[in-house]
Amino acid sequence: MRVLLVEDDVDIAAPLVRGLEREGFEVTHSETGAGALAAHDGPGAPDVVLLDLGLPDLDGFEVCRRMRSASEVPIIVVTARGDEVDRVVGLELGADDYVVKPFGFRELVARIRAVTRRAPVRESDATVTELGALVVDRRTRRVTLHGTELMLTPKEFDLLGALADDPGAACSRQHLLDVVWDPHWYGPTKTVDVHVANLRRKLGDPAWVETVRGVGYRLADPEAPR
Repeated sequence: MRVLLVEDDVDIAAPLVRGLEREGFEVTHSETGAGALAAHDGPGAPDVVLLDLGLPDLDGFEVCRRMRSASEVPIIVVTARGDEVDRVVGLELGADDYVVKPFGFRELVARIRAVTRRAPVRESDATVTELGALVVDRRTRRVTLHGTELMLTPKEFDLLGALADDPGAACSRQHLLDVVWDPHWYGPTKTVDVHVANLRRKLGDPAWVETVRGVGYRLADPEAPR
């Protein structure tokens, strides 16, 4: 698995590179935002990006935004900025996870594996869910709406897939965290809300993902007769 580490502090980057390589990852290190974007767009594109926000040339949020607009590569923000507003902005820009320094190395490795792994194929995963004009194909990980393919991030697809497992049924935020993130996830449940907002925007109509007050969300066809 190829990891792109974007970190301008060599004292932090050097041991991280060594540790990740010992774990079997192929690591490319960039100290600048421009270098990170070049590595992201070049040959041997990364399977996951570890992105610091405090870069010397480009703001890390801008790097995240550009990467997300160009690809669906999983992005983990790794930064000293722990304020909730920074977490929310990072997630809204398309980051899949957010880790605040200082952090444990084993935790970081677990988060890398969590955002890049694909869950074992369940019976429902081998099927296509069609809900009105929306088609969710788990085998190819493609989503189309009125025949047009939607460009979703891995987390957005997994979130939509979890809702599409039982269209119309209410899914709690905790259930979505367990299925889409990790049963041991201890971050804020607000991350579900942020990803739902992104998903609604890409679906073009927020009514596709209805809020179930006090519970969570459900997938519904807004064009179906009521």
